Amino acid sequence: MVEAVRELDPREIVASWFSLDEIDALMSFLPRIQILVLARVRYGKAVGELLSRARAFNVRILADFDDLVFDTRYGHLVLANNDQPTDNEAHINSWYAYVGRLQATAALCDGGITTNEFLAAKLADICGGAVNIVPNFLNKRQQSLSQALLERKRARNFQGNGPVKIGYFSGSPTHNRDFQIAVQSLCSLLENDHDVTLRIVGFMDSFKELSKFSDRVEVIELQDWINLQARIAEVDINIAPLQSNDFTNCKSELKYFEAAVVGTFSCLSRSFTFTRAITDPEDALIVDDWNWYESLRAAVDLVRTPEAYGPRAIKAAEHAYSRYGWDRNTAPILAALAL
Repeated sequence: MVEAVRELDPREIVASWFSLDEIDALMSFLPRIQILVLARVRYGKAVGELLSRARAFNVRILADFDDLVFDTRYGHLVLANNDQPTDNEAHINSWYAYVGRLQATAALCDGGITTNEFLAAKLADICGGAVNIVPNFLNKRQQSLSQALLERKRARNFQGNGPVKIGYFSGSPTHNRDFQIAVQSLCSLLENDHDVTLRIVGFMDSFKELSKFSDRVEVIELQDWINLQARIAEVDINIAPLQSNDFTNCKSELKYFEAAVVGTFSCLSRSFTFTRAITDPEDALIVDDWNWYESLRAAVDLVRTPEAYGPRAIKAAEHAYSRYGWDRNTAPILAALAL
């Protein structure tokens, strides 16, 4: 958000950011600040003093969250969804302390900013005022690279040069149960179509079902947000399976538009945000849990028809850039800040 706001007239608005270890310096700026946005900030002595001092200077304080991690009523759900131990006292104590401190900060704010309406309703239960929507969107550098990657695909008319490549880019133990939704369908596809490969980016529990296809399953380490775009561009199909619950319905559409902007087609679980992001069914496939195999099969067939795949990928990319470009969300940012 800071990057987008900095493109505006500096005589009208100035934005910057601070880390928690700079609170002492931030205190001295409070007389010149109108709005203070706290992004996933846990309550503590220094934060409490910052909030008290900010109120003394009539600074408007907003809580910024893009995940349902600020309400202890959902603490167990998030642990279970993320495949974390729910019977380990030390882990439970640590987790609820984390969520509770985030909730304590949010409860002291005048309002909030979040990424979709579903999550906004949850945050409004905690914050003292209005919660506004600012969707996740691209960083300027991320967008520049993505446009170059898309142009490379366009230059070769989206013609493939080997097996159809499917990619999963949320590889971490907290996504074990999400990935499990699609595993059996992926195995069936790999079994029935020997010209398909799978890439998993990150680290997660090994899935024994995939072991027999080890020669066609590639696991690479977690990537930074720039290199991730290149890894996504290298595959033909991006998958984003999700469980269906309040936590996953709060997730943003990030996993869709990161792929769309580099010309990679997506198969996405039916969630609150994904179904609203896909305004044209040609831009991506919305997949029910029982329909992953058929959806993957349809996506593979599409990739093998570049004269159909190319125009759809370009159209989806254009829509993604117009909606999630680094400079396309200034209006909702200013509305959220009440400027």
